[in-house]
Amino acid sequence: MAAEPPLLPGADEARRWAAEELAKPEYRDAAPSWLDTVWQNFLDWLLSFGGSPGDAAPVPSPVIALVIAAIIAAAVLLARPRLNARARQSADLFERETALAAQDYRARAEAAAADGRWGDAVVDRFRAVVRSAEDRTILEPQPGRTADEAAQALSVPFPGESRRLSRAAASFDGIRYGNRPAGSAEYREMAALDEALDALKPAASPAALS
Repeated sequence: MAAEPPLLPGADEARRWAAEELAKPEYRDAAPSWLDTVWQNFLDWLLSFGGSPGDAAPVPSPVIALVIAAIIAAAVLLARPRLNARARQSADLFERETALAAQDYRARAEAAAADGRWGDAVVDRFRAVVRSAEDRTILEPQPGRTADEAAQALSVPFPGESRRLSRAAASFDGIRYGNRPAGSAEYREMAALDEALDALKPAASPAALS
């Protein structure tokens, strides 16, 4: 009993797949504005292949499937830079609407720890680590800096703490953006790192840091 290979869709199914794929919000939102008309024109062209028996000979299904695959691949390539930019923006270390000193972040962290909100406590204590370095002019303030970038930058003046800094950045990202739970032990480790760095003298001058 012969059956059509599942990886070679018919024309109708291929058109449906493409229409559903390109209708996803990420493509509409990430596409440059001048592509809006292109998307709509393409979808109109795609739907025009429905045809009636009196129309011209239809385009073979494999050709339509290959064209659709190429269009979807192009859409992914166009959308990816903006999606990556949005992901990067959402991964900023500090909240853009809040400007606090290191002591303020430490106070927030201690209050969260007292309430048993260990995730919030760990996140704010790591922010205190970075803000303290900025207040001490060890790091230059840099809008959009991520936790990983901060850890790498701090590993230059504090090479002996590079491993703890890397673990701290991973904890921050996992809790802040990965919804990973945290506990008191993780907060104590972050607080110990903050206290250690605050007591250390940087090994490199601020002018050597970018």
